[in-house]
Amino acid sequence: MIVKSDKDLLGLTRIGQIVGNTIQEMIAAVKPGITTGELDEIGARALMRHHARSAPILVYKYPGVTCISINDEAAHGIPGDRVVQPGDLVNIDVSAELDGYFADSGASVPVPPVTPASLALLETTRAALDAALDVVRAGEPLSVIGKAVEGIARKGGYRIIRELGGHGVGRGLHEPPRNVPNFYTTRAKERMADGLVLTIEPFLTPGKGKIFTAKDGWTLKTTDGAPAAQFEHTLIITPKRPVLVTKVV
Repeated sequence: MIVKSDKDLLGLTRIGQIVGNTIQEMIAAVKPGITTGELDEIGARALMRHHARSAPILVYKYPGVTCISINDEAAHGIPGDRVVQPGDLVNIDVSAELDGYFADSGASVPVPPVTPASLALLETTRAALDAALDVVRAGEPLSVIGKAVEGIARKGGYRIIRELGGHGVGRGLHEPPRNVPNFYTTRAKERMADGLVLTIEPFLTPGKGKIFTAKDGWTLKTTDGAPAAQFEHTLIITPKRPVLVTKVV
């Protein structure tokens, strides 16, 4: 989607703030003993208060309002009876729609006691997202995103889960560009237009960086059982710094 009017900007900002605040509500409830299903219900109530609809349900008939992935679950974990344990690494990914506009965001959070390894993984993944946000500008190729993410990942000693990346968003959950790689490739040569709406979402792991789909048909897990972390924002490209519509203000 390309933002072409104040109406577009307002619509994206509104759903972006709803998504961002929903994640914050869910993160605040993460503690040992809570189930992923209970966390999902918190997210469902938050979206319902604002009359927003779960995008995974709306678009893919996903069996949950939000995606909640733990430890070696890199993405698309189905909420249910799983109990959050001390030391877990919990990823919450929320995408939603309101008045025809979509936004998508995610964050990983540690459950105390937090190990130095978990803290380092989280800090590096967040730094990778920040590095990408520092370089995205109208007129630049998409490849600058992967170059920035890959530089931070390598410096920290982590691998990128290459099968997962960002994407266009706005009037639909997944729009062109369909894939925004988190690693440098000359194939990502499309130049970002002023007003382009997309997500940036690095996925890092200390393991091999390979994933597979679990038997439930949705959950993506690392093949070696290594933990994964993700941070994500929906943003609007400008000639200067991007507008982060899912950053809570």
